[in-house]
Amino acid sequence: MELPTEERLAPGDLIATLVSRTPAPGPNPTDWPGLTFYRFVEPTLPQWDDVGGLSLCVVAQGRKCVTVDGVRHRYDQFHYLVLKRGLRFQAEILQASVEKPYLSFVLQVDPAMVRRICADMLERSATTFHRPAAPDPRDAYVAPLDLDMLGAALRFVKSVVHGADRRVLAPIYLQEMVYRVLQSQECERLVQGASEECGRNPVAAVIHYVTQRMSEPLTIADLAEHVSMSPSTFAHLFRDATGMSPYQFVKRLRLDRARGLLVDGELNVSEVATSVGYSSLSAFITEFKRHFGLTPKAYADAQRGGVALRVDRATSRV
Repeated sequence: MELPTEERLAPGDLIATLVSRTPAPGPNPTDWPGLTFYRFVEPTLPQWDDVGGLSLCVVAQGRKCVTVDGVRHRYDQFHYLVLKRGLRFQAEILQASVEKPYLSFVLQVDPAMVRRICADMLERSATTFHRPAAPDPRDAYVAPLDLDMLGAALRFVKSVVHGADRRVLAPIYLQEMVYRVLQSQECERLVQGASEECGRNPVAAVIHYVTQRMSEPLTIADLAEHVSMSPSTFAHLFRDATGMSPYQFVKRLRLDRARGLLVDGELNVSEVATSVGYSSLSAFITEFKRHFGLTPKAYADAQRGGVALRVDRATSRV
């Protein structure tokens, strides 16, 4: 029986595609704005390079090191690199040969697309939990390249060759790549990078502020004051940068963190509610069930294979 396409994908598919798209050593420009293919047949010394904005860097073969602010980021065919904004950096090809050339592509991503797709993903499946990451001050980071991301990258690279495919299919596959990153542990980092790239530094500051004060009552006025803005101006700026209101964003962070705490099983339902900023247990239960379709206890039991969550007397009736 023939396997589904996604199960037949392999790094070799991306290698073959990039070999045919890189006739010259070094950078090979393409007809897609912000997309460049690369081929090197020997290691290189560190050289200064730059990107114009938020970028994804995917390697099909070989190994590379990018140094940003003195921090070395090594990546290969099993990892991809994200550069969160336009910057200068040092790049060094670590592994390449005539027989096995270094092959990769670098793609600049529209921050508005990241925000738009993130907004569409607000109602995420209760079965695909990823713990929200604290805002990362680094301008670059490396993440695992899984099969879904590999497939999306391969489809995108193939689609930019011919005019009709480039106009119709490439935008779809580009969105799929961004979607796959947002499904991963790197979701909050990519959104943060998109916000910063749009000049929304106050938004990044507020995201960090919220994650550090999850148990405290927070109002829009509090958040606006933290970045020295009026509440109305801040709310407009925040929605423009993230695709959601400050209230929606804070609620999402609270509930996502609550979900992780419930699965961990270290706290009872009442303690979880308090730790993520809910002063009312009933309000927490109502919001959690509305968002994930199950009460907190039922969700924890289901995710942990039916192992009973430790609950106090007040929550045993949930």
